[in-house]
Amino acid sequence: MADPQEILSRRVQSALGAAFGPEFADTDPVIRPSQFADYQANAALALAKRLGRKPREVSAAIMEHLDVSDICRDVEISGPGFINLTLREDWIAAQAQALLEDPRLGVPEQTPQNVPIDYSAPNVAKEMHVAHLRTTVVGDSLARTLEFLGHNVIRQNHIGDWGTPFGMLIEHLLEIGEDSPEADLLTTDPNAFYQAARNKFDSSGPDKDDFAARARRRVVALQSGDEETLRLWREIVGLSKVYFNKVYTKLGVTLTDKDLAGESTYNDMLADVCDELAAKGIAEVSDDALCVFLDGFTGREDKPLPLIVRKSDGGYGYATTDLATVRYRVDTLKADRMLYVVGAPQAMHFKMVWTTARKAGWLPEDVETTHVQIGNVLGSDGKILRTRSGAPVRLMALLDEAVERASVVVAENRPDLDEEERAEIARKVGIGAVKYADLAVSHDTEYTFDFDRMLALTGNTGPYLQYAQARIRSIFRKGGVSPTEAHGTISVGEKAERDLALKLLGFGPVVAQVGDLLQPHRLSAYLFELAQSLTTFYEHCPVLTANTDIERRSRLALIALALRVLVQGLDLLGVESPEHM
Repeated sequence: MADPQEILSRRVQSALGAAFGPEFADTDPVIRPSQFADYQANAALALAKRLGRKPREVSAAIMEHLDVSDICRDVEISGPGFINLTLREDWIAAQAQALLEDPRLGVPEQTPQNVPIDYSAPNVAKEMHVAHLRTTVVGDSLARTLEFLGHNVIRQNHIGDWGTPFGMLIEHLLEIGEDSPEADLLTTDPNAFYQAARNKFDSSGPDKDDFAARARRRVVALQSGDEETLRLWREIVGLSKVYFNKVYTKLGVTLTDKDLAGESTYNDMLADVCDELAAKGIAEVSDDALCVFLDGFTGREDKPLPLIVRKSDGGYGYATTDLATVRYRVDTLKADRMLYVVGAPQAMHFKMVWTTARKAGWLPEDVETTHVQIGNVLGSDGKILRTRSGAPVRLMALLDEAVERASVVVAENRPDLDEEERAEIARKVGIGAVKYADLAVSHDTEYTFDFDRMLALTGNTGPYLQYAQARIRSIFRKGGVSPTEAHGTISVGEKAERDLALKLLGFGPVVAQVGDLLQPHRLSAYLFELAQSLTTFYEHCPVLTANTDIERRSRLALIALALRVLVQGLDLLGVESPEHM
């Protein structure tokens, strides 16, 4: 299989070198799809001024040395100097045939890297809410995609499992009893458990034996490594894991307990982080706190902005833990590339942490760090999505509602299926709709949460793509053929066949682009365009009632390839592909 865009780019570069000298051979010819031909080369406009010649003259000189007769049937100059390139039908068909026989569907295997991905990161004893949706879904899609490209992905779920709140949580657990029904709230309604502990803490009096005083002493015991306190802490974390896994199972993401790498993981490293920063003269004491002041980072009135690594009371904050995390991922995980799928407001924090880590020698220049910034989910009022009471929307409740709404749609459309099968389709459609809506937009932008739009069977939605692959399965069932048995020789005599085959050739390059740019929405856009190409194909190219057996087998092979691409593409997004719709 070959990427036409890449092949044409190399051929035009070779022609540039032959026409104008070897120093021009590395010029980017800017090959892109065109409405006038399959592709358009835009090299002349950029070179014309440099060469002191007219753009069309430059294009003509390029064409004199351009050898693409084996893959193009038409090459012509258009407009001010564009070179239009139209691919040969037999070349497209041969590439589609090779794609059909390729288990990787044209997706390249990249040079493997160790890639820790930090995503999801809920807090122990707190409900996951809609803000966790995007970091979890985007992070999981990136993890799936990078693994498929051949990288060693190390999922890092940096949960909040340490700190001051655990004093009150442990004391509350002791008061209600470890085996009480109230303790089970940690697995069903963590917010209720947390709020009960918080209410006790806030309403405590000044007496040394009151709840708040005991909670503060419990924090000291926890940080000092008291075994009984640690046992209770582990119990709370363990119960929260049960809750996390319920959400992850419902959401259909690949995170497991072995991916947990919470704040507590780095607790024993924090003192060393501070000591080494101080010893190297990178950190200094300011207002009794140990701070790092970096060039170029200022706050209000252009005052130096501190990165506080040890608080005035001797405690540690997020910066300290994140610095320890960098050291661990470089030294222990041997990271080549680190991704942090975290909310956009944390951008300054991460820049300061990484700059400090590089200054300290903990983050080598050849290790890439990327903040995959996550935008907000908005309600219909244009504000951050919340309940009517103003509370963050619970993620599990959101997912349950998505499945419930999908079940209504499935029941209306497929009354012929039994209840169990309809329920399974509704689960896949409901969850897929929510995930796809998130992944269909750039991760760093906001989007409006709208169930009606998400669950629509038309437009750029998850259900539309799920239906596209289910329709192909239906065609094979009607034809009494399995998609795995469709190995006819592909031909592309009709324009709709040609366009579909050409679109399928773009799958591998798009997946590679997602891995390089960390932008899953590019894959979503590609799959939507593929589904549209299929719709046009059906309008002009009957499959089971094709004119000849050869034509029928060719079209079955073509849609079998489309099915594999759709299913694989949806899987990289974390969206399931139901057999029926």
